[in-house]
Amino acid sequence: MKAAVYYENGGPEVFRYEDVPDPVPADGEVLLRVEAIGVQGGDLLHRQLAPITAAPHIVGYQAAGTVVALGGGVTGVREGQRVVAFMPSGSHAELAAVKERNVYVVPDDMDARVAAGILVEFATADDCLFEFGRLRAGETVLVQAAAGGVGIPAVQLAKAAGATVIGTAGSDEKLARLAGYGLDHAINYRTEDVVARVREITGGRGVDLVLDPVGGRTLEHSIEVLAHRGRISWIGEAGREDHTPRIRPLMAKCASLNGVYLAAEMQHDPVRVRALVERLIARIAAGELTVVVDREFPLSEAEAAHRYIEERKAFGRVVLLP
Repeated sequence: MKAAVYYENGGPEVFRYEDVPDPVPADGEVLLRVEAIGVQGGDLLHRQLAPITAAPHIVGYQAAGTVVALGGGVTGVREGQRVVAFMPSGSHAELAAVKERNVYVVPDDMDARVAAGILVEFATADDCLFEFGRLRAGETVLVQAAAGGVGIPAVQLAKAAGATVIGTAGSDEKLARLAGYGLDHAINYRTEDVVARVREITGGRGVDLVLDPVGGRTLEHSIEVLAHRGRISWIGEAGREDHTPRIRPLMAKCASLNGVYLAAEMQHDPVRVRALVERLIARIAAGELTVVVDREFPLSEAEAAHRYIEERKAFGRVVLLP
């Protein structure tokens, strides 16, 4: 099979498009013929920094496609079913062997490009808002990096739940597009003072909940804009800052900070996560929620796709097509 591989950590230029051996599903695994790869922020981080477990290494968390073979003991899916799957690595390829517990069936008529943008993005956003963020109708939520892979699902889910939604992004164009997905108040973090604008929007009260995938100094700003007993769902360090945020101001507000990592929840509470993902797939299939695909690249151009994301050009998800 063909795959986008690398032999050392580094920038997007480390990718090579090569022939590698086809994977063989072990007991408890399924073999997926990949039709679309939803490139995750974590894929970029792994390519840059994570230890290489094999040479050549195939990076990638998430892909959608068709089950073409079953390992021993697999009973929950069958050959020919269309699925979206999560894996520690291996999505940037024509085939992937995936543990059955991380495979989720999607409708036969669902576009693979849509399916490839559901699992991590929408389930993470939902957990940030409801499982850990305890969002209720009538509350106000701030979504940092609202035009990102998790941000756009978070805006939609929060609005559908009856919240007032404030979002930040780095361009007026992206913010204008977010209005179509439920954003009530837009803040351009490049040209506006986010803390001052949130205080203005909320009449000085602050927000009940913040979703923060950026970390660093942005996380400090998230703490600043919290209302009394506010909550933060912290899901990453996309800002890549060498800055340890000060969290002591949380105490004065009796506020809380929760780290949210979907892969850990998939391991520790798989029954809950499976039910959550299946509900989200059904809502997307029904048209209640929208997977936003910004651009598609052939798998042979994985370097260009990763570079496009790193340059912060994307609005929503970038997809690779084998």
